[in-house]
Amino acid sequence: MDVSGIFPALTTAYHEDGSVALDHFKANLARYNKTGLAGYVVLGSTGESVLLSSAEADSLLVAGKEAAAPGKLLIAGTGAESTAETIVRTKRAATLGYDVALVKTPYYYKPAYKTETYLRHYRAVANASPIPILLYSVPIFTGVTLETPEIVALAEHANIIGIKDSSGAIQRIVEVTAQAPKEFTILTGSAGVLYPALVSGAKGAILALASALPEKCVELFELFKSNQYAAAQTLQQHLALASKAIVSDGGIAGVKYAMDLRGYHGGQPRLPLLPLADAKKAHVAQVISQFEPATARA
Repeated sequence: MDVSGIFPALTTAYHEDGSVALDHFKANLARYNKTGLAGYVVLGSTGESVLLSSAEADSLLVAGKEAAAPGKLLIAGTGAESTAETIVRTKRAATLGYDVALVKTPYYYKPAYKTETYLRHYRAVANASPIPILLYSVPIFTGVTLETPEIVALAEHANIIGIKDSSGAIQRIVEVTAQAPKEFTILTGSAGVLYPALVSGAKGAILALASALPEKCVELFELFKSNQYAAAQTLQQHLALASKAIVSDGGIAGVKYAMDLRGYHGGQPRLPLLPLADAKKAHVAQVISQFEPATARA
């Protein structure tokens, strides 16, 4: 399976009463469908997956499948703390027609977790899953990093086809590329290092920033593919600054506010996440204006 290109980590929109706004979610996808995005990630970290009920999560998976254009690869975040629940969620995503499952590392009992913990967990999920698995290492949220030896060992499993590495560590991409089977796909989770990740062997990215600036993230990927390296490096510099202001400093609230400025349905995050402070809103607006003026929602 070809899991290359740029995938946005989709956000979850809410109505004013706090309920999940499936209509707004689908409206965002209708606009994304017109871009060069390779597909979508539903129920990733940027989608506030840990703040959703199981029913809400399921409704978003259904809506994502309904709204995605033909040809867009669908990736479902299915990771849970227990291996058994991860398998249940992964099978459900497969039943709904998702192509790939994105499985984050368990982390709650991390003092007790060793290398063997993760090897057994991921192999059990991969053995039971009807669809291919992407490992998901996101240490900023979990405090857990999948290291090169663990990734390379898991890459030998026929149903583990790649990893989303959100650590930002370029050396790990180089190491895994050198040691894993050549068909194993590395996707970076950081727009700030997209170009160096591609140079180092990554095949694409799953990005929060692509929810707000999908065209620019895709443009960088296409510039790299067409060997326009100087232009890609220049765009990378702009995207790195944007990613720092919008994603790193603003968090999910920053991503959603940037989406609002661009005419998407962003809105507020769900408590306990807080809305963006006014000073940060002004900074995000300044960053977005460097790419294009704010637009009215279609």
